[in-house]
Amino acid sequence: MKLDPFYLIVDSAAWIERLVPLGVKLVQLRIKDMVEAGLRREIGAAKTICARHACQLIVNDYWRLAIDAGCDFVHLGQEDLAEADVKAIRHAGMKLGLSTHDDAELDTALAAAPDYVALGPVYPTILKAMKWAPQGLDRIALWKRRVGATPLVAIGGLNVDRIAGVFAQGADVAAVVTDITLNADPEARTREWLAATAQWR
Repeated sequence: MKLDPFYLIVDSAAWIERLVPLGVKLVQLRIKDMVEAGLRREIGAAKTICARHACQLIVNDYWRLAIDAGCDFVHLGQEDLAEADVKAIRHAGMKLGLSTHDDAELDTALAAAPDYVALGPVYPTILKAMKWAPQGLDRIALWKRRVGATPLVAIGGLNVDRIAGVFAQGADVAAVVTDITLNADPEARTREWLAATAQWR
C-alpha cells in the first residue's frame, strides 16, 4: 500500500476543513475527551470533507464509531489495540495503522498485520508526556528493516528541516501535529510541508 508521505494529524473537523483543501492527501482525526455524539458529528464532517478532496481520512482510537460512519481506516495505540476487536475492524473492510515505541510493541503490532506501523517519538515532542526517550534516526532504519514492505510512519518532533533525514533512514511517511497546528500561519506551514515532501510522493 502506498501512503502519501505527508501525514497531517489534527483534533477537529474544523482543522480538516481548513487545511485539507490546500492539497493534503492523508489526515488523521485525533480527538480526546469528547462525548460520543460530538465524536460522531466530527467524524462525519471529517469524512465528508476528505471525500470531497480525495484525502484519506484515518480515525484515531474510535474504531466502532469509524465503522458506523463508514470510514475505511483507523489508527490505534497499543492500549487501544489490546481492547479492540481487530477481526471486526477487518470484517468492516477497514485498514489499520498502529503505534509502536519499543521492540515488544513492534512485535505486537506486526502480529496484527497492520497496514502501516508508526514509530515515535523520533525527536522530543511537546504533544504529550511520553515515557519513551526520543527514538532517533537510527531507530527508523532498524524499524524499516523489520517491517519490510509495510509503510513506516515517523512521528514526534518533526518539522520541515527534519524531513529529509527521516526519509533517508527509510521512513515512508512523516507525520506532523504541532509544527503546523501551533504555527503562526498553519496554512503557509502546510504548504511548506507539501512542497518539502513532494519528491517522495
